Amino acid sequence: MARLRFLLAAALAALFLVPASRPETPRPAAPGPFGAYVGYGGEGVRRVSALGDWLGHEEPRVGHTYLPGDVWRNIEGAPGFVRLWADWRRAAPDRLLVLNVPMLERTEAHLPDAEVRRQLGLGARGRYDGHFRTLARRLVSVGAPDTVVVLGWEMNGDTYTHRCGPDPAAWKAYWVRIVTAMRSVPGQRFRFDFTPNRGRDAVPWTRCYPGDRYVDVIGMDAYDAPRGLSFADQVDEPYGLRAQVAFARAHGKPVSYPEWGLYENGDDPAYMEGMVQWFTANRPLYQTITDYCPHGVWTCHGNPRSTKVYRALMRK
Repeated sequence: MARLRFLLAAALAALFLVPASRPETPRPAAPGPFGAYVGYGGEGVRRVSALGDWLGHEEPRVGHTYLPGDVWRNIEGAPGFVRLWADWRRAAPDRLLVLNVPMLERTEAHLPDAEVRRQLGLGARGRYDGHFRTLARRLVSVGAPDTVVVLGWEMNGDTYTHRCGPDPAAWKAYWVRIVTAMRSVPGQRFRFDFTPNRGRDAVPWTRCYPGDRYVDVIGMDAYDAPRGLSFADQVDEPYGLRAQVAFARAHGKPVSYPEWGLYENGDDPAYMEGMVQWFTANRPLYQTITDYCPHGVWTCHGNPRSTKVYRALMRK
């Protein structure tokens, strides 16, 4: 009966050209596909859903995790590990799995430049191709052939063994070898995400770019640092956020933000508001906040003002 009354009212309204109700105010644009780094294996898979509950939002569409870079067998992707995330990805058609993949073992061992240069040279000559073919086969076999691969992230810095600075030419040649090896596996539909740190860091990240044929996404890890640098300056600094978007547009690529969050400026709601508005304006393929202290807003309770801003803006 209630539905009959509704249909009758709608028909009368249409007959007299009077709207049945006032149009809804358009909702502000949302910041696009999002997720968070909330843990590695089973713990991370479980907590993705809980993040959506905390936000009062549908479950995040993006799952983000990392392969350990200690030894090659872990960079090849332990079958049990990649299967957990592949199962999560396959449970809904609009989900996206983002996987950070180191380019060299001992990836956080702070090896000297001479050794990094030697290892990059070996990679550029094909020494390590087999490890990446193995990873690609495993991802395809467990049902994650469309994984976004964040390969050799933050290469313009000096934190990781897979850094570019000691030999940019060898680094680029090695990237090409890895992408070619992984794309050679039947059934794959990987996208490769080139993700430097925001800003110049140790070397300009443009010196490390391996070419449009071997890159699908232009990412950026963009933490709130260094101390005293405003969000506006993070946008406009050399090799900053604006430069990333301009570079991506010039090369016909989408942007992404695999890692971002609070850091050296503490509980900084202006940064948080700026980043979410940046996502809304620039429509990244995805963005995933790093949610552990000091960067996070869910499990890190020392950032209450930023947490309030994040929850308000991400609920739109």
